[in-house]
Amino acid sequence: MLKAGIERVILSTAAVEDPRLIEQACQKFRESIIVSIDAREGYISIHGWRQETELRAVEFAQSMVKLGVRRFIYTDINRDGTLTEPNFAAIAELINAIRAPVIAAGGISSLNHLRMLKSLGAEGAIVGKALYTGDINLKQALDAIS
Repeated sequence: MLKAGIERVILSTAAVEDPRLIEQACQKFRESIIVSIDAREGYISIHGWRQETELRAVEFAQSMVKLGVRRFIYTDINRDGTLTEPNFAAIAELINAIRAPVIAAGGISSLNHLRMLKSLGAEGAIVGKALYTGDINLKQALDAIS
């Protein structure tokens, strides 16, 4: 896909099951590789959130940085689609531990959430349900974080 012109690819289960693939991909494609970490209670889940692992999200991310990963997506599974609030503590812990760009997902439902994520150092946010419900207006959100 990258050779065909796709700018970035996101890998999740593959990163957990085959770290060597990630290392090789990062050597060849550098900035184009993003690892998505889907976590429940701090532990990574794979295969569409159906399989729990004993891997801690922060330690796993640190191991991925050592392999050359330069950008991450972090989803708190328990908060995804809930419109509650992001897991700010877990996101901050991850950002501070790896010092690499992190795109946060899960529970985002207000402009204040987006502002808080920005203040924590998140590179971006994935907003889904809040757009559908009208809790967040996209234009206002873009203006608020610009």
